[in-house]
Amino acid sequence: MSEAQSFDGGRMWTLEEARALHDAPFNDLLFQAQTVHRQNFDPNKVQLSRLLSIKTGGCPEDCGYCSQSAHHETGLKASKLMEVRRVIAEATKARDAGATRYCMGAAWRNPKARDMDAVVAMVEGVKALGMETCMTLGMLDLEQTARLKHAGLDYYNHNIDTSERYYSEIISTRSFADRLETLELVRQSGIKVCCGGIVGMGEEPVDRIDMLVTLANLLEHPQSVPINMLIPIEGTPLAETRPIEPIEFVRVIALARIMMPKSHVRLSAGRTAMTDEMQALCFFAGANSIFVGDTLLTADNPGEDKDSLLFRRLGIEPMELEAQ
Repeated sequence: MSEAQSFDGGRMWTLEEARALHDAPFNDLLFQAQTVHRQNFDPNKVQLSRLLSIKTGGCPEDCGYCSQSAHHETGLKASKLMEVRRVIAEATKARDAGATRYCMGAAWRNPKARDMDAVVAMVEGVKALGMETCMTLGMLDLEQTARLKHAGLDYYNHNIDTSERYYSEIISTRSFADRLETLELVRQSGIKVCCGGIVGMGEEPVDRIDMLVTLANLLEHPQSVPINMLIPIEGTPLAETRPIEPIEFVRVIALARIMMPKSHVRLSAGRTAMTDEMQALCFFAGANSIFVGDTLLTADNPGEDKDSLLFRRLGIEPMELEAQ
């Protein structure tokens, strides 16, 4: 075991160590992941988040998976930034339906100065409802990060998407280093980091492992780690990509839980393509957060009724909001 320590007191992982875990017999991997999970969380509680697209489409980035890129002909019409009062109204409905965290996403490369007042007002308004706040707005600079922190933003989402090796196969308009720079700005500001990736984009298993090594070796583990399964969208370069095998996806969840034991691991995009049994395996492997609601930005998501039925079958209850 490596003697090097990360900033938050955890170990530093090598790719070889992580690969050995990932490739272990499936039952052994899941047993270890569930053991780690029970040491840090209630195994029958799952955190519920709600995601709203506050500005849809027209993004100048060329992310190969994304329906909102201006580079792709997906038929999605670009919209303006949503009014603050409408965002607060939607957040209120989400809170009343049981969500404890409200995530707001804008299809930007980075926020413009003219938009920051409205964004700050959204954070303050949602925070006043007693919910945790999360935003994903693209790259940030130091001043923008400070304003979001002052407004009370709890989490900032900025995924690294995949391994550094495979990154250029998916995106050319922003570098892997750009993403890490924004993550470090967010960490230094005191905002919690939400960072994960997407699997099933044609990458090799080693890329999934290396992505998690990158996250686990940050100065602090991301407090939230969303693991997305690619939703192939017509008009994007990845529309015909072969889907990842369910057991391979569960291995990624389990590895994330073992390598980042105190992080919330979120079962994110792609749940509409998962059977109840696959989701149950993901929860057993250490996933303990999901998005609720009918849509994720522009993609379909299981509705609350379906999630509630699955939770009842599994004996899972929504996680209560942690004390601030």
